[in-house]
Amino acid sequence: MIATRLLRLALAGMLLAAAAQHAAAQGAASAPPGAPAGFVAPAEPKPDENNAQREKSQPGNNAPLWRAVRESGAEPGTTTAEGIEAGVLIQGFTQYPGTSYTTAGEAWRQLRDRWLIPYGGALLLIVAGAIGLFYWRVGTLGGHEPDTGRKIERFTPFERSAHWANAIAFVILAVSGLVMAFGKYVLLPVIGGTLFGWLSYALKTAHNFAGPVFAVSLLIVIVTFARDNLPRAGDLAWLAKGGGLIGSHEVPSHRYNAGEKLVFWVGVLLLGLIVVASGLVLDKLVPNIEYTRANMQLANIVHVVSAVLMMALFIGHIYIGTIGMQGALGAMRTGYVDEGWAKEHHELWYRDIQAGKIPARRSAEPLPPAAPAAAPR
Repeated sequence: MIATRLLRLALAGMLLAAAAQHAAAQGAASAPPGAPAGFVAPAEPKPDENNAQREKSQPGNNAPLWRAVRESGAEPGTTTAEGIEAGVLIQGFTQYPGTSYTTAGEAWRQLRDRWLIPYGGALLLIVAGAIGLFYWRVGTLGGHEPDTGRKIERFTPFERSAHWANAIAFVILAVSGLVMAFGKYVLLPVIGGTLFGWLSYALKTAHNFAGPVFAVSLLIVIVTFARDNLPRAGDLAWLAKGGGLIGSHEVPSHRYNAGEKLVFWVGVLLLGLIVVASGLVLDKLVPNIEYTRANMQLANIVHVVSAVLMMALFIGHIYIGTIGMQGALGAMRTGYVDEGWAKEHHELWYRDIQAGKIPARRSAEPLPPAAPAAAPR
């Protein structure tokens, strides 16, 4: 009996030793370089039969991955990246009332794609369509006062330089911003991904370079033109009659009428400064601000809304300054307007110049009348 028990114990010990040697050999084979003696690698997890079945029936379905991310993605982790929220994989989770959005990032994306982009685009199309309809029915304004040949300086070279720098930067920003906002819906299906990729990258680069030019020139424009855009007597009468659209004659105004003053104070000053400030936040150039996801999303919303409103307002300004009013583009191009133009569109300003209240440079005197044609023989 004793011998039999000893024999069984000896066999059990031999089996345990063999198993230990096999495990050590397997661990040594999979041990990383420099591992201490006796290191045993952890056993490989058994494959999940459900995941394996899902891979066969639904190849490419990464729902389990994102389910795991949602369970722990908002919790800060460990990362070598630097910056605020660098260790947070996904923005915080909140159930928004009346929606199915569970993340702030998804709520921002839906607000941008379902509200800001479509309604902003609709606003710009409505304004452009209204201006086109007005031009079709009314045509170019002006031309009721005959030209005298005598020119009055309306804009100094400095004023024109500031205006053109700001206007060119605005056009670049507007075009590039429209492509970034609406390009994937309008241009991408037409020109394809390759060309659209190059175009959007080029316009994004132009947007980044034109932004600082616009910001600096905007401040110069505000300081340069603020004095003549202050409210004055006659502005309310101009607004009440729609600047002459209601009636047969244009309402007298000073250097700038009430419509131009609204464009200046609302479009240039208010919306312009908001666009610049939100753009600086998006470029991370404003100190003492935590550039978290939430703050950047808020800056993006403010930037989009203010930019669309600014473009809608400036569409009318650009129209009047080009094809909408006879002589307006020449005034900003050369700096001078005819006395007849000044009397028709800004009569109060013209009277002040004639009375000597406003010093203004003048061009050469009117040309002498042409000699009568010789009588035919």
